[in-house]
Amino acid sequence: MEPPIQQPLIQLVALGRNGPFRARNRATVSDVVGTPLAELSLVPSLYVRRSLAALRAANPLPATERTAALARAGRLFADATLGGVSPGEYRDLVSRCSGLPVSVVASAAGIVADAAAEARNTTLQARPSGAVDRWDAPSTRQGQAVWTRRGEVFAVHAAGNHPGVHALWLEALALGYRVAVRPSQREPFTPHRLVTALREAGFGPDRIALLPTDHTVADSIIEGADLALVYGGDEVMRKYRADPTVLPQGPGRSKILLTGEDWRDHMDVVVDSVGAEGGTACVNATAVFAESGTVDTTEVAEETAARLAAIPSLPPGDPKAVLPVLPVAEARAVERHLLRAAEGATAHLGGDGIVDELGDGSAVLRPAVFRLDRADARQTGTELGFPCVWVAPWSAADGIGPLRNTLVLTAFTDDTPLIERLVDEPTISNVHVGDHPTHWMRHGIPHDGYLADFLMRSKTVIRD
Repeated sequence: MEPPIQQPLIQLVALGRNGPFRARNRATVSDVVGTPLAELSLVPSLYVRRSLAALRAANPLPATERTAALARAGRLFADATLGGVSPGEYRDLVSRCSGLPVSVVASAAGIVADAAAEARNTTLQARPSGAVDRWDAPSTRQGQAVWTRRGEVFAVHAAGNHPGVHALWLEALALGYRVAVRPSQREPFTPHRLVTALREAGFGPDRIALLPTDHTVADSIIEGADLALVYGGDEVMRKYRADPTVLPQGPGRSKILLTGEDWRDHMDVVVDSVGAEGGTACVNATAVFAESGTVDTTEVAEETAARLAAIPSLPPGDPKAVLPVLPVAEARAVERHLLRAAEGATAHLGGDGIVDELGDGSAVLRPAVFRLDRADARQTGTELGFPCVWVAPWSAADGIGPLRNTLVLTAFTDDTPLIERLVDEPTISNVHVGDHPTHWMRHGIPHDGYLADFLMRSKTVIRD
């Protein structure tokens, strides 16, 4: 038998001030089976500094041109062949290297395309009602607040767990920032395709750059920018929490509060919140708090486990795939971490492990459901990149303490004072009351606050 023909690797080059750049230092991007897919050029610090200097020296496109260029870029990203890669090939590549179901990738691609078209309108939702966005607006003759950028160059250290994260930073371009994106080596295809689309749509190499680096050079991108958006885990959050020029995006730890005797009527939303997007997003529910005396945590855990157990194990390219896939060694490492974290909890699903090997070197991460006996159990803060949920009791005596530090809280309650406390709580970013899954989002409303809250400020302008 003849050996299979080795396909040439896709070259994911840097996109700097002088156009595409193929660096000598390259990282291999492989799929979850271990097959190499691409080579990602990793640029040195000198290249980063020169690219950032070019971004800083450039003027923004006029606002109307930015809006039109973003809309064109969204269409190109969704429908065009870019860098020799068709939309279908792009979805396949992302699914293969990230292990995300291809249906999730397709949905995320649509979200990114729509976000480009809506970026201008989304930023305007964040503008203070008493401010204008031009210094020469007629109202500034009498004195007026003007909404302005806090800087000129915005850096993004992108995550590789989900393509949808790239929908957010497009707002910086809409506001006139010049943007440098450092892609994740795990999944660089989405940012490479998006930056290519933006350049073809009218944002030149002095307004948008793709700067892949290794970890030794990564910080130089943040240091050379005025402001930065950084994705990562708790370590990243600790590193940048006190830096006013960096907006860290960490684990979501989204939660559900289930109260009332009609709780069974809401189980569709509970399970959807846990399992949608393969459980990989920061808006997936990772803890369900059930009201003591009204809601039986055992019944909640059993029903959730039964529904999640019915999800099939399929490779990520299968149109019916729901669950994420990793190389076997990585999947086993996740499993070990889960089982250590679950010590003391009662397993309803996943207690014997969550790895389902597909026989090709990859494995599906199966759902896990564990029951706890306290609202303040440490496990309620454990977030993993697959459907994994901790079910814990809650009572009014516990207060809102166990519900804090939450990106999204879906609350099934008619207790108006409690709802008011949840909305007022600074560490809860979003509150959904009733049958709205934790992953519900819409363009124009904040995800973790408006990005523009971080990028912009208001100043007074009065002129003759």
